[in-house]
Amino acid sequence: MAFLEISGLSKHYGEGARRNPVLTDINLKVAEGEFIAIVGFSGSGKTTLISALAGLVKPDAGGVIFKGREVDGPGPERGVVFQSYSLMPWLSVEGNVALAVDQVFKASPRAERRAIVEKYIEMVGLSHARDRRPAELSGGMRQRVAVARALAMQPQVLLMDEPLSALDALTRAKLQDEFAAICEQEKKTIILVTNDVDEAILLADRIVPLTPGPDARFGPEFRVDLPRPRDRAAMNSDPTFIRLRAEVTQYLMEIGAARGADVEREIVLPNVVPITQAGRPPGVREAAARHPLKERYLEFSQLKKVYPTPKGPLTVVDGFDLKVARGEFITLIGHSGCGKSTVLTMAAGLNPISEGGIILDGTEVSGAGPERAVVFQSPSLMPWLTAYQNVELGVDRVYPGASRAEKRDVIEYYLARVGLADAMHRLASDLSNGMKQRVGIARAFALSPKLLLLDEPFGMLDSLTRWELQDVLMEVWARTQVTAICVTHDVDEAILLADRVVMMSNGPNAKIGNIMEVDLPRPRSRAALLAHPDYYAYREELLEFLEAYEGGANPGEEQLRSISERRAARIARQKETRLAAAE
Repeated sequence: MAFLEISGLSKHYGEGARRNPVLTDINLKVAEGEFIAIVGFSGSGKTTLISALAGLVKPDAGGVIFKGREVDGPGPERGVVFQSYSLMPWLSVEGNVALAVDQVFKASPRAERRAIVEKYIEMVGLSHARDRRPAELSGGMRQRVAVARALAMQPQVLLMDEPLSALDALTRAKLQDEFAAICEQEKKTIILVTNDVDEAILLADRIVPLTPGPDARFGPEFRVDLPRPRDRAAMNSDPTFIRLRAEVTQYLMEIGAARGADVEREIVLPNVVPITQAGRPPGVREAAARHPLKERYLEFSQLKKVYPTPKGPLTVVDGFDLKVARGEFITLIGHSGCGKSTVLTMAAGLNPISEGGIILDGTEVSGAGPERAVVFQSPSLMPWLTAYQNVELGVDRVYPGASRAEKRDVIEYYLARVGLADAMHRLASDLSNGMKQRVGIARAFALSPKLLLLDEPFGMLDSLTRWELQDVLMEVWARTQVTAICVTHDVDEAILLADRVVMMSNGPNAKIGNIMEVDLPRPRSRAALLAHPDYYAYREELLEFLEAYEGGANPGEEQLRSISERRAARIARQKETRLAAAE
């Protein structure tokens, strides 16, 4: 008999025309001590499934059987960690954990209950912060409290609903490693809902994909045959990890693409000149393209940013120097507080420069301007306007000489390119977060900017939606070849997008720590990169860079050079192997 079994579970919400069948005929058997990762897209019913397992939602049909008894409500034998921390804001870390322990172990002596609280606070690394309230904690620390609270109840099954999805990629990776260590220590039966394939492989014994809703079902299972404990850096070179990661990713991309394609009308982009390039006839532009400025199209010169504080001036960025060629795509990556977004907002003209300067196409940057388009983490749309109207606001300003029909074609062309051909007349308030960000991307490209600036444009989205939009961004960028800079925390995103990845040193007084050139073929897509033999060498180098800067460290030039040399040696070995195989 299975320790935990989901049998024929189905669940819908609403009735009549508004009936939404979320889950249909879900079946799964889980052995005691097994770690299952359920992977799926947003809206596929993952949270509904976890809620049913927790006894918080009653299925329409079928049910959940735990140790031979049907689950008909919540119980302390099933601990839950949700995406939102659900902490009591007026209680300390210790108070939040103690609240659960005192409820579950009412009959135990006070000293014994205090020992349980202390054990799990220490396990999640929060002994130093036991007296702090949630408002005084970072997002990662709050989620540690939620995990400590769930574990302190000493459940037989731990249910985790995307516990790390609200965190940035680097914090998320650190907590994943900590969770892996805790799971090894606790040896519990765990069901994790996630949208992160790497997280699933690092932690789980089996990966079970959930197909997109409505009527979501389980797809084929993937067994994770990697020895424990699992080391993130070591796995990057493991052929089993590489194969499994490619298989799971490919399957998810295929079922995502099968959800349905947007209806598009063929639009020829009109030959209209934006105001930022007015007065420059084609002949002059062709000459400019051959000008030496092509290699120094964008130049950051000794850029410095100082903020006044009660304790005196704080230098966030100090001596940022970079030359960017026309049409080059740069990604900026580094730990929190390294000044990535500060550099980007200075380039956008939204943040005054303390010292140094930025030159774009021969003109010094001073203040915001339409020749620089920005896509932020939040797309900043007017909620009472449609997707079309939000893009139209920018197009009207940038193409004052264009006809109404030409403007319409520009707007519809880019909205179609980002997959919104059939949603362009929906209000922004009615769009999902992923759709809103597509509008933001369409609006930025529609302005025909000289420089495209992206500040963690997919940071608020789940991993699978992020994949889709990264490919959308690459497809549209390939058509325009606009010079671009993207701030990101995501190693895979940094490599996918960039010609060069610029690694920032730790702040304060942050500057460029290292630059990694990405010699991978374009056009790029996630699927193509996963299949490229050199991809994991670049990934390993970037992971090692980030590890070298971990905890506020600033490694020396020799250490950074050694990391780059190991990547070059790995690629050389792989090329020799491929040549030998070809002969």
